[in-house]
Amino acid sequence: MMEKEPPNSSEGQQGWFSAGNGSGSSLDLESVVQPLTLNPWDVVLCISGTIISCENAIVVVVIFYTPAFRAPTFLLIGSLATADLLAGVGLILHFAFVYFIPSGAVSLLTVGLLVTSFTASVSSLLSITIDRYLSLYSALTYCSERTVTRTYIMLLLAWGASICHGLLPVMGWNCLGEPWACSIVRPLTKSHLRLLSASVLAVFVAMLQLYVQICRIVCRHAQQIAVQRHCPASSQHLSTHKGIATLAVVLGTFGCCWLPLAVYGLLGDGSSPALYTYATLLPATSNSLLNPLIYAFRNQEIQKVLLGAVCCARLSSPLPFRSPSDV
Repeated sequence: MMEKEPPNSSEGQQGWFSAGNGSGSSLDLESVVQPLTLNPWDVVLCISGTIISCENAIVVVVIFYTPAFRAPTFLLIGSLATADLLAGVGLILHFAFVYFIPSGAVSLLTVGLLVTSFTASVSSLLSITIDRYLSLYSALTYCSERTVTRTYIMLLLAWGASICHGLLPVMGWNCLGEPWACSIVRPLTKSHLRLLSASVLAVFVAMLQLYVQICRIVCRHAQQIAVQRHCPASSQHLSTHKGIATLAVVLGTFGCCWLPLAVYGLLGDGSSPALYTYATLLPATSNSLLNPLIYAFRNQEIQKVLLGAVCCARLSSPLPFRSPSDV
């Protein structure tokens, strides 16, 4: 992350974000002359990474250890939780390595981990949207082996592309030797970050289009049910409006979290103020904080498993010892 630059910037350590002057004089990741000043933004990101890790670890454990959760929907939720879990771990590791174990090689690895995890998170969100659309568009054939195969293919493509993006900085596509090529997020180059930003915008457009189609299908189904059951139109409209409101929350959350960073990543460069980068990155990381609440903890089946685990923990806890005098 971004550290405050020591007075002797030519020998100080470069943080994750570019300094406002955009000079490459502080790209020496190997040596630290004096302790770095703790940046409050980095502390906030580290704390958010801790919460993100705890939240998503619960989801991963629940899905992994519950045999009933092998349906395509739960596989995609598990993929999303795994990606967000890695993102939280990456934020913690990056903070630790920047302030306590500064190393150029380790910095590239942690940035690669964060790029992989965030890309996988966005890809998993798109996969979940595609799965929801297909469950309505092809409702009769959705529960079939083809659906499971298609889900595994989507996960393979999503994680394959994400890992490739994460390996690019490690394999040499970085700006450590070319300060003028740095983006708002070091050591990513401007071209690499713009590619990632364009991908996020493309995912948002695809999700928007799919959710519009989902709303149309839901409205059409609601009208058909109202006609067949002779139900009041108001009751069907109420349930339809609730469903549309849920979709709006899902899409709105993704847009509010990721669009600021995506747009700023396209327009900014290494000379842009680090404050703007922090201000746009924090909402993006908060998406990994909100995803378990939106996609996992609202699921009734997952709620039942969590409630059962809590009840079992209470029942299995040992009773306090009572001496005869306490009776």
